[in-house]
Amino acid sequence: MRRFLAAAALCLTFGAVSAAQAADPPGQASQLVVKKVKVGEIPALVVSPPDTKGRHLILWYPGFSGTKEGTEGQLRQLAARGFVAMSPEVYQHGERRIEPQAKLPLRVRGNIRRYFWPILAKTAEETTPMIDWAIKELGVSPEVGIGGTSMGGDLSVAAAGVDKRIKVVSAIVATPDWMRPGSWEPPGEPDSVAQAWYDKRNPLTHLDSYRHRPYIAFQSGAVDIQVPPDGGERFNAALKQSIYKGYEDRLVVNLIPGIGHGFHPMMMTNSIAWFEAHLK
Repeated sequence: MRRFLAAAALCLTFGAVSAAQAADPPGQASQLVVKKVKVGEIPALVVSPPDTKGRHLILWYPGFSGTKEGTEGQLRQLAARGFVAMSPEVYQHGERRIEPQAKLPLRVRGNIRRYFWPILAKTAEETTPMIDWAIKELGVSPEVGIGGTSMGGDLSVAAAGVDKRIKVVSAIVATPDWMRPGSWEPPGEPDSVAQAWYDKRNPLTHLDSYRHRPYIAFQSGAVDIQVPPDGGERFNAALKQSIYKGYEDRLVVNLIPGIGHGFHPMMMTNSIAWFEAHLK
């Protein structure tokens, strides 16, 4: 029964954008520009105000098996607040699929550590050319925000350790500990390639990668048994005891009572407030 409930919550997180997520503030929707671009071989969706120069970029990623198009409602919310919101296609997802859509979750959930870790790490490393492109082509500020849901949140935290231009992170139902102790999902075993990606990019074991002290907030379900919220709590505690001494307020875990591995509108509200507080 616990697994059934968690699976139901998973559908909530990775399904279609809800009306609450997609709604734009009154009078803002008609002013936004929506366009598809390609950065190298990576397709991306960009939603922004008409004038992008000097604005802050926010990279935003979907949950597992999601696509850039599925984030449009959230991109619109961010753009309506003055940000340039961009969702690159995640490695092996959407237009970058290497198999029929129905086979992606079967393969990855059949061995999470072998197949999921490379998706997280490779996409995290791809954020650097995305930022380069947006600065050159859109004239955005070099101080960048990043976030996403579940998988998107996981890789966002890792990306903040890759590119020091990432100043603010908001990760929804996500973890910086790719081992995910306490999760009900069978983890599988990594092969040598996956292990190398983990050894290079797992946030919890690379605290030194955060010496630029980005603002990091986790928006977590208090009763999430798929991606337990204690990962964010352990990560933040370790950073506060070391390189974030004197900067403890830059690390936050917001627990939403009664929520498992699913989306709650407060998570996006918290994310927008976090970006507005620290990117403006």
